Amino acid sequence: MNLASIIDGHPDDAVAIISRGNATTYRELREQVARLRGGFASLGLEPGDRLGIACGNNWYFAITYLAALGAGLVAVPVNPSAPEPELRRHLAHTGVKVLVAGPAAAKSVAALDRSVLPDLATVVRTTGCDVPDAIELDDLLVAEPSAVVEREPDDVAVLIFTSGTAGTPRAAMLTHGNLASNLDQLQSSGARRQLPTDVSFGVLPMFHIFGLNVVLGLSLKAGSSVLLVERFDPSSAAEAIVNHGVTVIAGAPTMWAAWGGLPGLDPTTFANVRIASSGAAKLPVETAQLIDDRYDLHIAEGYGLTETSPVVTTATGSDAPFGSIGPPLPGIEIRLVDADGDDSLVGDSGEVYVRGANVFAGYWDDIDATAAVKDDDGWLHTGDIAVADDDGNLYLVDRVKDLIIVSGFNVFPAEVEEVLIAHPAIEGCAVVGVPHPHSGEAVKAYVVLAPGRSAEEDDIVAWCSERLARYKCPEKVMFVDELPRGTSGKVLRRVLR
Repeated sequence: MNLASIIDGHPDDAVAIISRGNATTYRELREQVARLRGGFASLGLEPGDRLGIACGNNWYFAITYLAALGAGLVAVPVNPSAPEPELRRHLAHTGVKVLVAGPAAAKSVAALDRSVLPDLATVVRTTGCDVPDAIELDDLLVAEPSAVVEREPDDVAVLIFTSGTAGTPRAAMLTHGNLASNLDQLQSSGARRQLPTDVSFGVLPMFHIFGLNVVLGLSLKAGSSVLLVERFDPSSAAEAIVNHGVTVIAGAPTMWAAWGGLPGLDPTTFANVRIASSGAAKLPVETAQLIDDRYDLHIAEGYGLTETSPVVTTATGSDAPFGSIGPPLPGIEIRLVDADGDDSLVGDSGEVYVRGANVFAGYWDDIDATAAVKDDDGWLHTGDIAVADDDGNLYLVDRVKDLIIVSGFNVFPAEVEEVLIAHPAIEGCAVVGVPHPHSGEAVKAYVVLAPGRSAEEDDIVAWCSERLARYKCPEKVMFVDELPRGTSGKVLRRVLR
C-alpha cells in the first residue's frame, strides 16, 4: 500500500485542487506528482528519508506531500512562518535531508545555521521563495516519472510536531496505515462521508494534522475538489465559498466566530454547504447557535488529536446537541477512565482513552514519551476529561495537562518557559492559558526578574517572537516577586490561572 494512491482511480477531468485561481485535474495531478517523485529520486533520496515541507496551503504543498509519500519518504510538514530557532530544532530532531520551502519560510530558511544541521543536504525553493543556494522545485518537475514505492501499513508516512499529550513538542509518527484508516473511518461514518461532487474549503494549515488529513487527504480520497486558501480573511473567504460552490467546511472555532461577528454578510453565503464541522479546540455553544440562527447552518463539533490521525468523534449526522463532540467514529474504541483506573459510569467524568488503527506508532526517537501515553494494550491516554450521556455522546469537560489551545493550535507551557528562562534578565517564569475573545485562549507569562536586572514587557515579547511561532508568544507578561509553589517546589499554575 501507499497513502499517495488516494489520487488514483478518479476521473481524469475531475478537478482535484484549486490553488491561486488555477484548477488542477486528477490527471494533471497524477502526472505532476509522478514527475516530482522522479525529481526527488534524482536528489539521492531513498525510502525512509525525511523531507521537510515549509509551504503554505497551495499547490506546491499538495504535490510535494503526495510525491514524498509516493517515493516512500517521510513527510515532515512544518510551520512556514516559524522563526529560525524553532524551524532549526524541528529539522534537526527529525534529520530532514531535503527541505522544500515557500515564500513564507524564506527568511527563516535563509537564516538557518546549517552547521548544526548535518543531515540537511538540499533546500528546494518554490516560486517566490528567495533563498540562496537552493534549487528550483519547478526544475524537479521535468524529471522522468517515477512509480509509487510500495510501503507497509506500519511504515511511517508523516512526522507532525505536537504538544498534545506528552509535554514539550515531539514528532508524532503517523504511518500509512494510521492515516488511511482514519480516512476510511470518516468515509464510513454516514453523514460525514465526502462525495466526488463536493468542494472542500482548505484553509486549515496543512502542517496541522486536521488540515493535512481531514481536509486535503479526505478530499483527494473521495475524488472531490479542495480549494486551498493560504490566508484567512472572513470577507474574502465568504466570497470564495460562494464563487466556488463550497459544500464542505472544516474549521477551528475562531473561524466560525469571525463569520458570526462579521457585519453585513449575506445570510445565504453558506447555502450550498452540507457539512460544517469544528475541531482543534472547544467550540463555544454561543458561536454554534449564532451561526445556526444567522445562516441556517448547523456546525457539528468533533474531537481528535494529532496522535489519532486525527479524528476520534464527530457529531456530524447525529442527534448530539450543541456542546457535544458526538459519538466515536466506526472502528474506534473509547473508554472513560476514572482516577482509580476503572471505567467511569454514564454521567461521571473520566480520562479519554482511545484505541484503533488510527492511533499513532509513537513519538520519533522518544520511547519513554511514547510509553507514557500509549499502554501495552494499545490504548492512547489522551489527558482529556469527558463525560458520556445515555445516547453515547461525549462532552469534553477538562484537560489533565496544562495544554493551552490558541486558535486551535497546541501550546505547551514548558516550551514557552524554556525560551523565557533563557532571557538574561529572567530568573523564574511560568506560563498559563487565559480566556481570549478571538483565539479561545491566549498565552500569559508570569516572570521573576533576576536581582539587579530590568526588562520591559515589549522586550520579553519580542524575545519570544524571535524564537517561537507567533501563536506561542505571550500576549501578556506579568512581573511578580515570586511564583506560587507547592510543597514539592512545583509551580502551581492553577493558582496563577
